[in-house]
Amino acid sequence: MSKIRLLSDQLASRIAAGEVVERPASAVKELLENALDAGANWIEIQVEDDGTRLIRVADNGCGMDQDDVLLCLERHATSKLTEESQLDAIATLGFRGEALPSIASVSRLTILSRLHEAVAGTQAEVRCGILHDVHEVGCACGTIVEVRQLFANIPARRKFLKSKRTELAHIEEVIRNQALAYPEVAFSLYVDERKTLDLSIASSEQRLRDVCQWPKNELLAIEATGDLTVHGWLLPEGIASGLLRICVNRRPVQDRMLRHAVAEGMQGLLMKGQQPAGGLFLEFAPELADINVHPAKREIRFRNAGEVHQVVVKAVAEAVQKQEEQLRARLFAAPKKEQVQTVLPNLPKESGLLTVPLVVQSAEPQPQFHTQTPLPCPALLPLKEPKRNSLRLIGQLLNLYLLCEQEGQLVVIDQHAAHERILYQQLRQQYEQRQPFSQALLFPITMELKPEQADLLEKEHDSVAALGVETEFFGGSTWVIKTLPALAVHLSPQEVLLDILDGLAAPVPEHVDKLLASLACKAAVKAGNRLQPEEMLKLLEQMGGCEVFSHCPHGRPVLKIFSSQEMEKWFRRG
Repeated sequence: MSKIRLLSDQLASRIAAGEVVERPASAVKELLENALDAGANWIEIQVEDDGTRLIRVADNGCGMDQDDVLLCLERHATSKLTEESQLDAIATLGFRGEALPSIASVSRLTILSRLHEAVAGTQAEVRCGILHDVHEVGCACGTIVEVRQLFANIPARRKFLKSKRTELAHIEEVIRNQALAYPEVAFSLYVDERKTLDLSIASSEQRLRDVCQWPKNELLAIEATGDLTVHGWLLPEGIASGLLRICVNRRPVQDRMLRHAVAEGMQGLLMKGQQPAGGLFLEFAPELADINVHPAKREIRFRNAGEVHQVVVKAVAEAVQKQEEQLRARLFAAPKKEQVQTVLPNLPKESGLLTVPLVVQSAEPQPQFHTQTPLPCPALLPLKEPKRNSLRLIGQLLNLYLLCEQEGQLVVIDQHAAHERILYQQLRQQYEQRQPFSQALLFPITMELKPEQADLLEKEHDSVAALGVETEFFGGSTWVIKTLPALAVHLSPQEVLLDILDGLAAPVPEHVDKLLASLACKAAVKAGNRLQPEEMLKLLEQMGGCEVFSHCPHGRPVLKIFSSQEMEKWFRRG
């Protein structure tokens, strides 16, 4: 007697439901996809308890007649695929025809639907996969699906559900993701008869702001056209949790490759531990991707993933550069003729202070700035003839922050972060051109290396030299350091060499980038360094000429702008 037996349709449906309907949010997602495929521009979701008591989704889509209502309850019955070839170019959210029968097999499901041109609609009720009633009924145009007692016949599934708050959060997240992909559709959510979410029809950018609750945040606009269209908006600075919503051909998906591409394009703007946040939308021919790779359709497989990755990286990087150019034009544009470059306080003389007159163009008496003699900083050389810009230097705060005024705004600049970014880009350019600016040591330094360090130095001798450190084997485990990068001559030669070796030993391909960032950080002017006025002006000038100046190479922001409205609000003015 054969041991293999065919499963009953009812048991097969319950097994399929385990793949499609993991939790109440899964049922909401499937019902929303059906409503959107039906062309609805208004969708209302009602939930009771954690979603297991009631899920009700109403829409004003095209609706169904009685025959379609009955067919939609059959497994693998769908209006979205008519032939096998369409499976390779799916353009709808749903396509398998298993969502409704799967949900119906583990709940009490009621469907009310009416065509727009029909006089009456149809109501069908299914209890745990068994059709109980079908009859004509008066109802609004569109479709209403009610799911009651979800998982009533699978108590084990209910035991694995989380708290009510967690399950409701998953439901709301599903709605937000679908709403982001369809800004031309209005969504509302009621939980226990209380409206908790109301998203009216809006533009794509406004819908993203509404979904992510970023009403006033300045966003980084992404735009790239071609066979693969990319657009979206990102927060200029990442956040610790990182919430990047991705839609591919209007389908919310989760994709590591796309997240990595966005992070790579934002390189230099994200601190360690931060992730990109915002919304990314990709549109291309359906046949260029396979969405039939996950039961819940959360994942996607690209035909040419490498090309997609490259396009996204380029689009994000160009957006970052465009934002830098806009900020540069805003901060470092040529000022009006009557504008004075520096406005520095006239501080009283004190013992040990050096008075430094400034070159200004004004009919008023020339102010003077008193400052302590700064620590040596080879890359911050004073300007002989300072260039004008729209930033007006006020002074230095806490020996760390430069205070500037610009068109009614207060601009606070972190001198260390700004200088670090400048030095990093100089080092990066020198490394890429294989023309490091080195400075010979007056007395070469010898140092003992561990065997593994000596082996690595011998193997990577040319790479170390490309970073500006010339070394020579002295014998045994001893090496001689003959030169250092010109920007790091005030650092310990041994420390510089060990940092380079540690970086070259790292397995990640970005080790050189991290090395240059580390060198720049150590060589930059530090917190506590009192700068001469000319040095502050030089720093501002170098910032204006820097390709990226808003963040240090480790992702920390360089400057913060406080508007006059913010300051008036602080002091209760106006």
